[in-house]
Amino acid sequence: MTLDQLRIFVAVAERGHVTKAAELLGISQSAASAAIRSLEQQHGVRLFNRVGRNIELAQTGLRFLPEAKAVLERAAAASNVLEHVSQTITGSLSIAASQTIASYWLPRRLASFHEAYPAVRLSVTIGNTRQVETHVLDGTADFGLVEGRTESDVLRRAKVDVDRLLLVVARSHPKIAAPPHGPPDIRELRWIIREAGSGTREVLEDLARRQAVSLADLQIFLVLPSNEAIRQAVEAGAGATIISELVVAGAIAEGSLRSVPIDLPRRDFAIITHRDRQASLAQMALRTHLVAKPKA
Repeated sequence: MTLDQLRIFVAVAERGHVTKAAELLGISQSAASAAIRSLEQQHGVRLFNRVGRNIELAQTGLRFLPEAKAVLERAAAASNVLEHVSQTITGSLSIAASQTIASYWLPRRLASFHEAYPAVRLSVTIGNTRQVETHVLDGTADFGLVEGRTESDVLRRAKVDVDRLLLVVARSHPKIAAPPHGPPDIRELRWIIREAGSGTREVLEDLARRQAVSLADLQIFLVLPSNEAIRQAVEAGAGATIISELVVAGAIAEGSLRSVPIDLPRRDFAIITHRDRQASLAQMALRTHLVAKPKA
């Protein structure tokens, strides 16, 4: 039994799908299937039941899964010990980041980190806040970077920056009237929003609660899966959205979008890690690098 076999078994078990596990690990589907088959043949057991095109853990696989994960965690801890002894910043880091952070905040910081630590290999997965949280919880990411709220109490969370949010419409959008001494009535706007689980959608949900309305009371015209798609839809005059200033600063400067005066709270960009997993030297170096103020 090898560590590679254990990694493949755990990935397949957690995803219930050989191909998806192979893609995550960067190997072929046939290599993943062969590793599982070899593990079963070596020990004369069946780890998975094949049900049509799907697979599910057999009883033996259910008993074996926590043991396999424990071995992998101990192997990672042993590697961390050697790193600490040698004080060499090497290895690989997997980062899961929400869209605004991954597209607009993170790239130049990773570029400068690579200059400082060229022996560290970096990979980034992009998703919404809820997806990033899941990646950190299941161990497929060493770090998460989010702007939305996280729910699990086994995650550590630390602020790395602050983001400004804007309510924006197209330049051609009719003027939005605000009642005296109050914000615009958001029920009068036609909205373009992100999917459930995204940080910007949470901001609109909070704003609706402050105005004593529900999301169902709003005129939601489009739900789109990316900031860029939303920006382009708003520029085309499809409606209004709440979005990070990082995404729309250029469009506002060019005049294709304009912001609507409204009091929106700033939100934190935060790094999240699993409290029960020991950080490697590379992980600690990246955390320190991200928390530090970037050079102008």
